[in-house]
Amino acid sequence: MSTPSRGHHWPIVIALVAGVAAGAALQPFASPAEGEPAAWTGSVLDGCRFFADLFLRALKMVIVPLVVASIISGIAGLKSLEGFARMGLKTWAYYLGGGLVAVCVGLAFVNLVQPGLSDGAPNPTLRAAMDAALESKEAGEVGEVMKRADGGTASLLDIVRRAIPTNVIEACANGDLLAIILFSILFAVAMVLVPGGPPRALQDLFNQLTDVMTLITTWIMKFTPWAVFCLVVPAIASVGVGVLQNLVPYVLTVAGALLFHLLVIMPLVLKFLAGVSPMAHYRNMEDSLLMSFSTASSTATIPVTMRCLTENSRVSERVASFVIPLGATVNMNGTALYECVVVVFAAQVLGVDLTLAQQFLVVLLALVSSIGVAGIPAASLVAIIIIMQNAGFNEDMIKASLGLILTIDRPLDMARTTVNVFSDTVGAVVIARSEGEDAG
Repeated sequence: MSTPSRGHHWPIVIALVAGVAAGAALQPFASPAEGEPAAWTGSVLDGCRFFADLFLRALKMVIVPLVVASIISGIAGLKSLEGFARMGLKTWAYYLGGGLVAVCVGLAFVNLVQPGLSDGAPNPTLRAAMDAALESKEAGEVGEVMKRADGGTASLLDIVRRAIPTNVIEACANGDLLAIILFSILFAVAMVLVPGGPPRALQDLFNQLTDVMTLITTWIMKFTPWAVFCLVVPAIASVGVGVLQNLVPYVLTVAGALLFHLLVIMPLVLKFLAGVSPMAHYRNMEDSLLMSFSTASSTATIPVTMRCLTENSRVSERVASFVIPLGATVNMNGTALYECVVVVFAAQVLGVDLTLAQQFLVVLLALVSSIGVAGIPAASLVAIIIIMQNAGFNEDMIKASLGLILTIDRPLDMARTTVNVFSDTVGAVVIARSEGEDAG
């Protein structure tokens, strides 16, 4: 194992701060209060998006072979499968328990702050903004998301069905991690149980493939600071100041709930379940946290997260290769929390009175749907639609609500993805310690 490396995060921090500053400077030209955007800003932002897209595509390129090779080499390296099922049960228990706590945190914050109300009544400014959103540029995007949600469901049966691919090659081509992970586990278990033990040639192949994919990932990561800058500039430049002013209570509620989960709940888990210093873990995960915030993608952050855990936190390849890819697919604490806040916030603005029973339904649906639609584009928005439909919102209410929140979704997406990824890393350390490893 390579020596833990420190100090890589400073170029990323500098790029992040520079990106925010550049995006803020470009915002008046890219999204002016009146008139058309300046022509030159389109070229600048398109150039940033192009480079950022190349970087994300390169990261996603290595994910499938890295995940497959890591899982198979980790499990096939075991002398027996004793304890593997136990680790799987611990992982799922952590995911479900953490998700439930996150949703309850979101529900508590949105009911305490009541960002959709003004003097105890639906906020008329926000209601007007919702009505205007139906005619805005976001309306078309809302329509596309609504189509994805048609016939959608987040039942446990659908999650299980999606996990079993009819074509493994197609699952790899589509990046369906849940199916890929299940097949990799089955393949590795079969290698261990084959008479005579794991075939040496196959075991060497996957061990060497892991090393090769890790090296390619290292090459890609050298471009991280430039990519972070290019990711952040368009995200900041596209947010209008007027919209921010209207949505300050909502943004503060979401951010406050996410920070509470990140800075209070997760450290308590680290301290009392893993016996690990929270501050040390934050330092170990600096690169992963910055990458997840910049890319707003749990999946794209997998290679960085696994490197941080194995090099800095001394989590074994066996645990990291199982917990992190699976967590990036189904463990969505920040997303579940966000979905809960959005639905209750929209109900407050629209004057929809959610009873305690309906709010409990929102909690359950947010927990299950954050897993069930994780493989769908715009997953959190699709999940929000499913929850709203079951909570009694009509189609116009849903469209108006999504049209409003889309205007500020990108920065909040960055924040909730960071919580998702950090929760995965905490889970990996907790499970590693429970397995007797000196992680942390």
